[in-house]
Amino acid sequence: MKKKANSNRVILSLVSLVLGFMVAFSFRLTQDEGDNSKGLTDRQWEQQLRLRNELNEQEQKNRELQKELHAKQEKVRNIETNLSKEAQVFFNMAEDAEKYRMFLGKVKVSGEGVKVTLADGEYNSKEENINNYLVHEHHVFKVINELYISGAAAIAINGQRIAHNSYILCTGPVITVDGYQHPAPFEITAIGDPNILSSALNITGGVKDQLVNDQIVFTLEEMKDIKMEPILGN
Repeated sequence: MKKKANSNRVILSLVSLVLGFMVAFSFRLTQDEGDNSKGLTDRQWEQQLRLRNELNEQEQKNRELQKELHAKQEKVRNIETNLSKEAQVFFNMAEDAEKYRMFLGKVKVSGEGVKVTLADGEYNSKEENINNYLVHEHHVFKVINELYISGAAAIAINGQRIAHNSYILCTGPVITVDGYQHPAPFEITAIGDPNILSSALNITGGVKDQLVNDQIVFTLEEMKDIKMEPILGN
């Protein structure tokens, strides 16, 4: 209602300005007619004086209305600036909320990203401990942590979405993710900028080199379209 009242006052100011110009035009027209005549009667002099006084009053009022109009326009500009800032704040909040939903696994997501496959190393009869070439949970953790640090918005293991409170356990030749078992090979998909994610994993001395040194078969593929379903249950 306050904004509407301000708009009405601006319109009223504009109408008054127009009326002032009309009075001025009428006065000048009467003055021109008087100049064309040989002389002015007392009535004409009175009319001319009255119009001159009205013109002076109207011009003064116009100046005041112009000042008021400029002030109203400045106020409108300030309101528009504040509204644009508020809109940007709300947009940022909505964008952040969507990121949190993605991170918590509450919404279905899709986009480009990468797929990392971790497979057990080749069997070596000379190797006394078979665990030395099997994929363990700490190998998976290294990949997941590096992906999150590099800006991944969502991650899944063998299609199972990872949440902020997910747990991964190694139970022999399989790993357990939030109570669900997955056999090797383990496909870790991540949604994010594929160039950044790939570069982070391939950095010299980084995650890839560490896993290869542990005799883990590491493959990396950039993906154009990855889809992940939301996490069900608690």
